[in-house]
Amino acid sequence: MRLILAAVLAALLCPRAAHAAWQEASGAHFVVYADGSESHLRTFSERLEGYHAAPEAGAGAKLPPPSPSNRVTVFVVSGEREVQRLYGKGSQYIGAFYIPRAGASVAIVPRVSTGGAATGDLDYSMIALLHEYAHHFMISTNAFALPRWLSEGGAEFFASADFGNDGGVGLGRPAQHRAGELFFARDVTAGQLLDPEAYEKSNRGKSYDAFYGKSWLLYHYLTFGGTRDGQLARYIQLLIAGKPSREAGLEAFGPFDKLERELDAYLRRPRIQMIRLPASALHIAPIRIRRLGEGEAAMMPIRIRSRRGVTREQAVALVKDAEEVGRRFPGDAAVQSALAEAEFDAGHDVEAIAAADRALALDRTQVNAYVQKGYALFHQAAEGGDPAAFIRARAPFVALNRLENDHPLALAYYYESFVRAGVKPTKLAVDGLERAVQIAPFDFGLRMTLAMQQLRDGHPDWAKANLAPVAYNPHGGKLAEVAQAAMARLAADPKWDGSGAEVPGDDADGD
Repeated sequence: MRLILAAVLAALLCPRAAHAAWQEASGAHFVVYADGSESHLRTFSERLEGYHAAPEAGAGAKLPPPSPSNRVTVFVVSGEREVQRLYGKGSQYIGAFYIPRAGASVAIVPRVSTGGAATGDLDYSMIALLHEYAHHFMISTNAFALPRWLSEGGAEFFASADFGNDGGVGLGRPAQHRAGELFFARDVTAGQLLDPEAYEKSNRGKSYDAFYGKSWLLYHYLTFGGTRDGQLARYIQLLIAGKPSREAGLEAFGPFDKLERELDAYLRRPRIQMIRLPASALHIAPIRIRRLGEGEAAMMPIRIRSRRGVTREQAVALVKDAEEVGRRFPGDAAVQSALAEAEFDAGHDVEAIAAADRALALDRTQVNAYVQKGYALFHQAAEGGDPAAFIRARAPFVALNRLENDHPLALAYYYESFVRAGVKPTKLAVDGLERAVQIAPFDFGLRMTLAMQQLRDGHPDWAKANLAPVAYNPHGGKLAEVAQAAMARLAADPKWDGSGAEVPGDDADGD
């Protein structure tokens, strides 16, 4: 009896058994990993793909499909507490999060309710994911720097989606998650939304307000209100022509106090309009489900942590677990590829290259193995002080480009190999960088790199077009500050070639 009980406990506690249910759902725009039932994973993936397709169908414009590695990878973890642990500092109110990176965009969410008639409203974590993907989608369709209210209002509009059991998607439903904010938080007027300086003066240092809810309300009213047809498009045209938000708003919408009164009345309506797109209009490609092997499943917690991004201290601790899994599964290419990433993050260049080589010997299609080997070779070149080593370090990225022609990192690092070697980039290299920005417009580090190259090449107007989205990104941090400084310098000296500029760090050496 004791032997039987011991065997049962061992089966329950064994790490390999704990991760046996990990599965991958692969679609045109998302790759989802979850430790759960196939039916829920398929529904979740289909609804994410439908969510991407809905604004395309509504606008009558279809984006080209991303290259396989430029899809968004979604990791479904055990719950919000795990999401917050992975997010780190400042995670108290985080239900899900998204990190946009060329070739490595990732979202981390708990197991969520996807809505629909059978399951009710979306939960907050799903709304958070949809909100962030809406930003991703809007930047992919138009890199023009949107005012904050328009960016956040649009994201709230699309995140308030409805998923039918028939596969259809509804857009424009009430943002119920903002109801309390709209009715009880400190009000933000239409004039303050449209005049960022007025908002800043009235809200500096004050408590939580209704900015997101009011932005959703204004976006929804201008889209479906019925009395201001064409005005939102006119406002955007004026912004693109260079008018500040306040001037563009007054010209497109008229007096702000009148618009404010209309918004108040709109909020009190018992019903508002929305659009429902049937499944037949969305054209979603089939979802492919794959059950992960034992080794790949055992490596998933490590892979998720690596992809989220780690400090050196975290990486040194994590790599010990990765090495243990790697020793258990030496013949699993996916395990060795993930091990290469953990080794590189920990500063073990030689070990990272060795693990990547083992992965590629087993499977030449292991994309991440090329990337991690390239990272390690670039880091070795920087440490060695030999400029020519950067030219040799490009080899894994050249091989990756042959495997996946539109992988943005392969294009970006080919360009980077010239710059770091102190050699003027060839036209082919610069063209490759431009292509990388085209296919990964949400990666503002890449866009900043391109803008500085355009300044050096004597194209200040092109550079300004790429600097603007970076400079006015409300969550841009240091990168936004550097872009703002560059734009100010250009305004004072239109012939400035970028010399002496502070160049921000990028992801050239990993996360």
